[in-house]
Amino acid sequence: MKLSLSVRIAEAACKTKLNIPFSEITAIAADLGYSALCMRASVAGVHSSQEELEQVRSIVDQAGLVVSMVTADLNIPQNNDQAPDALKNIEPSLHVAEVLGSRMVRICLKTEADIVHAQRAADQAAERGMQLVHQFHPACLFEEVERSVAVLKQIDRPNVGLIYEPASLLMCGQEYGEATLRQILPWLMNVYVQNLVITDDGPDHLETWCLGDRPFQLLSYWDASGRGIDFQKVVDGLQAVGYDSFFTVHQAEGIVTADDARAYAVQCKEWVDSLCS
Repeated sequence: MKLSLSVRIAEAACKTKLNIPFSEITAIAADLGYSALCMRASVAGVHSSQEELEQVRSIVDQAGLVVSMVTADLNIPQNNDQAPDALKNIEPSLHVAEVLGSRMVRICLKTEADIVHAQRAADQAAERGMQLVHQFHPACLFEEVERSVAVLKQIDRPNVGLIYEPASLLMCGQEYGEATLRQILPWLMNVYVQNLVITDDGPDHLETWCLGDRPFQLLSYWDASGRGIDFQKVVDGLQAVGYDSFFTVHQAEGIVTADDARAYAVQCKEWVDSLCS
């Protein structure tokens, strides 16, 4: 698998900007041996000028990295009612990905009516040799495994697939191990990882359509309490199905200094290496 670092680690709570310069995150990822960066609209997106996009691409190229995936629209990480609108006009998102050198664009579907827009967007993406991918995520059509597979079959496009994200599956009461990976294998295109535990006393809450309000607590990836995601099961499952694409450190940390970002990225890489050894 190819290790990717999401710019989300240093994203502000508003999800529209970074707390530290993008160039510093890029240098850290390159220095530590990451293969890629996962790009979000907090750095560059459909709102960015051509000059800004090209500047970001230059920083990535000079560091010897690639962009694993692009989330080009600020509404998509917010998972709001406007998030599916990008499907109605996918060309700007495809352009962002093309300039940044990525073949993968994250999308969002919230209603059955979004399926036809996803089909049209997929056809446009295919013309550029690009993939559209949807994360397992609460409060959208991709909460539950069976429903997600059914939607993918309805879309029926080979360049539309899934971002496997075990924490979201756990949030929605779904199994996330090898059996699930085998079920979604025809559509498996990317992997995100976060760690959390469902707990009655919060402190955070997220609304799901399938199970209602879910109080949870974020945990470090290397938490030894046994309360969160079993990441050895995750990695063993990925290896069992032959997954060899990007594995993205995706957890929001709100990091505000380059030193903290480096220390965190070091710990993450050591943790992934220990799982894969």
